[in-house]
Amino acid sequence: MPLSLLISIAGLFLFGWIAEEVVKDHTQRFDSAIRGWVHQFSSPAMTTAAKTASWIGEYGVIIALALALVLFLAFGWRRAALWLAVTQAGALVLNLSLKYAFHRPRPTPFFGSLPHTYSFPSGHALFSFCFYGVLAGLLVDRIRSRMARTLIWIASSALIAAIGLSRIYLGVHYPTDVVGGYLTAAIWVSSMITFDRLRTRERTA
Repeated sequence: MPLSLLISIAGLFLFGWIAEEVVKDHTQRFDSAIRGWVHQFSSPAMTTAAKTASWIGEYGVIIALALALVLFLAFGWRRAALWLAVTQAGALVLNLSLKYAFHRPRPTPFFGSLPHTYSFPSGHALFSFCFYGVLAGLLVDRIRSRMARTLIWIASSALIAAIGLSRIYLGVHYPTDVVGGYLTAAIWVSSMITFDRLRTRERTA
């Protein structure tokens, strides 16, 4: 069984468990504790950094996606461009569907205004994981240098984590929203990888 399929199944079970706890409002103590712990580190510099990371997870993704698609097509990497486009399109559908399915109200924000969309799962966490994670994977597959590949994965992971943490720091999401966003992205991306590998096997069989 492919590792990607195992990740998809495990992620689905974890998401189902967290979603059930969210619906039953059993995560309030956990969410409040994490929000309070993160908020104690607040400062003007941290707030600026969090707002920057949050911007990168929203408008930054849109700009970077458009730029990546143009560059990939210019280099003749049509398969990579298709991967990015399908991944983000699927992430958009999942984000909207799940938000309206759970209807979880937003927490009271620490900084900035309250977004008008529902809270669970975090769209920033979902989109950043799908885009920066898949982009890193596509670039690593085309780079021979082990050091460069390692740096790409480290940078991508740090950026994804910073974006999710920024949403908790700003107070516009519960921690379980961010975890739910990451799990949704992991399920979606690993499912795509599994489907792609199965299709490749059928062609070469």
